[in-house]
Amino acid sequence: MLFPTHLLSAAVLGRVSRLSPLWLVVGTALPDVVDKPLATAGITELYHSVGHSALLLVVAVPVALAGRAGLALAVGWGLHLVLDAVHVVLNGRPADALFLVWPLAVPADPLALPPGSFVLYYVGSPSFYLEAAFWLAVVGTALFEWRGGRLGRRGRSG
Repeated sequence: MLFPTHLLSAAVLGRVSRLSPLWLVVGTALPDVVDKPLATAGITELYHSVGHSALLLVVAVPVALAGRAGLALAVGWGLHLVLDAVHVVLNGRPADALFLVWPLAVPADPLALPPGSFVLYYVGSPSFYLEAAFWLAVVGTALFEWRGGRLGRRGRSG
């Protein structure tokens, strides 16, 4: 899944929940903010490793229990992991969801593409079309609300 879509998903969740949109967005950004530089620098082999590991629940649970901001941060992080897992399954690579238990297990044949190459690979995949539909729905909803929740033109008479 593309990074901006993670951020948009968190913002949408913040709009429809009582959780802080800011902390949801920060939480959903964390896995990529941690893992992409690590892999780019050659510290890890995968772009889904430390920050994408569900084993971080041992950190996320106490953070979530620390207060509303911590809860939003942890939920944002969890949202990112769920969306990435759905993404790899939709694209026919369910074994890649093993990133969720990194370093206990790693995919046998990980995609391991840097962010720029990933975008080129991703365009046209099943998950890409789902992502595009999500963006269109959010933009359509925003335009509908901006127009005051009315279909058609404003001020148009008879």
